[in-house]
Amino acid sequence: MAIIMDGNGRWAQARGLDRSAGHVEGVTTVRRITEAASEAGVGYLTLYAFSTENWNRPQDEVDALMHLIGVAIERETPDLIKNNVRLEMIGDFDRMPDDALERLHGCIKATSHCTGLCLILALSYSARWDLSNASRLIAREVAEGKLSAADITEATVKAHLSTAPYPDPDLLIRTGGDCRVSNFLLWEIAYAELSFTPTYWPDYSKEEFFNALKAFGTKERRFGLTSAQVAEGSASRPSDTDSGTNR
Repeated sequence: MAIIMDGNGRWAQARGLDRSAGHVEGVTTVRRITEAASEAGVGYLTLYAFSTENWNRPQDEVDALMHLIGVAIERETPDLIKNNVRLEMIGDFDRMPDDALERLHGCIKATSHCTGLCLILALSYSARWDLSNASRLIAREVAEGKLSAADITEATVKAHLSTAPYPDPDLLIRTGGDCRVSNFLLWEIAYAELSFTPTYWPDYSKEEFFNALKAFGTKERRFGLTSAQVAEGSASRPSDTDSGTNR
């Protein structure tokens, strides 16, 4: 699963608060939904925490967010371990403050033994950045003679993305009322079901999360086949066959 956690700032402004108050409240929702995902048996949950475009926000908001992310993750580490949740992250970390990175890496190391839910934070991330970076890596291998251009397949691209170690999401949820994917996991959500809700992220409840899972369970996922083929058991996820990813 993947979630675009939208609406923190608007939640705060609707209450006459500074936008940063919405981000603080959003951390509580992260804890709540992470617990719900664990309860539901979700294997991987990717949260869009900070996009490359978010660097263009007012500097004081960016600074507050970076500080909040680092401090919140450090504070939540004991509970993540208690709940058997492993933390990982994807993104372009060159622009991130050293303090936040140090705290994040500390949590990643501390939870590396956990075998339950894998919680992936997308930080300083955008799909176009990831695809551009993968293209550079592939071009370099071709230039060095390690790879032939004729041999480049979808599996080659997948293997060079920051998301290569993880399965593609089956369900993408976006809170906050907007019906767009905002440069998030563009390659990976090719066959994902999309769920949009007007609820701001700080107000997003376990009940609404479980309802989204129930709605997902009613979907017929054909992956380009017909309903008859699906009924016969012929359907397989394209990414399973293309990349050999074990799900």
